Amino acid sequence: METDLLHIGILQTDIAWEDRAANLAHCETLLRRLDRRTDLVVLPELFTTGSIHNPEPADPAGGETVASLKKWAMEYRTAIAGSFLAAENGKRYNRAFFVTPEGDCFHADKRHLFRRGGEDRSLEAGAKRLIVPYRGWNICPLVCYDLRFPVWSRNVANAYDLLLYFADWPSVRREAWRILLPARALENQAYVCGVNRTGLDGRGIAYHGGSAVFSPRGEKLADAGDAGEILLSCTLEKSSLESLRTEFPVWKDADTFEIM
Repeated sequence: METDLLHIGILQTDIAWEDRAANLAHCETLLRRLDRRTDLVVLPELFTTGSIHNPEPADPAGGETVASLKKWAMEYRTAIAGSFLAAENGKRYNRAFFVTPEGDCFHADKRHLFRRGGEDRSLEAGAKRLIVPYRGWNICPLVCYDLRFPVWSRNVANAYDLLLYFADWPSVRREAWRILLPARALENQAYVCGVNRTGLDGRGIAYHGGSAVFSPRGEKLADAGDAGEILLSCTLEKSSLESLRTEFPVWKDADTFEIM
């Protein structure tokens, strides 16, 4: 079913350190408060663990996390997107997912591993970029540090309409988050939604939230701010995006290169 309007819900949440059961229960509680018009719910990075250093909390690709996501998507009739710590073939991945109400599950792994935080020593990097067709929209999910790399985010020939970033972006680098999200929207002529966590993690690192949605013109459409945990709604319009791309076809003058 195609739709001009896409209603998205942002879950800016705290994350219990390496406690999958607690985080799944908390997420389900928040989902009960959803506006029934919601087409897509966006979660923070590693929403079930908040951890990238300890491999033990990793969940198999067909494990409890994915089973819960499929159940919620069907029950609440909404797609759900985010990332979790996945285990597959003896390796660990920061896995972006997109689960539809019909039970389809798409995934791609975080491409750019955060060296300073040790991700490159504990996780495997992704090798492909994912674009999901959903209700007439093409949606590209990326993870946290990927935001800093515009080539990987590049929208070649308007391949996607909405760019999602799931993040555990610490407060100390909040200014970079504030600047880069609208930059990605402007340069790619696409909507951008960035969802970040709040609270303190198990190492005492603080997260400010700052989840936001930007239009293809770089205008802020929704802002969760530093309000802590919040469920925020925003409506996107496909026809206005298409009008902009027709009236101001920047994409036709872009450099040519390929994204894997």
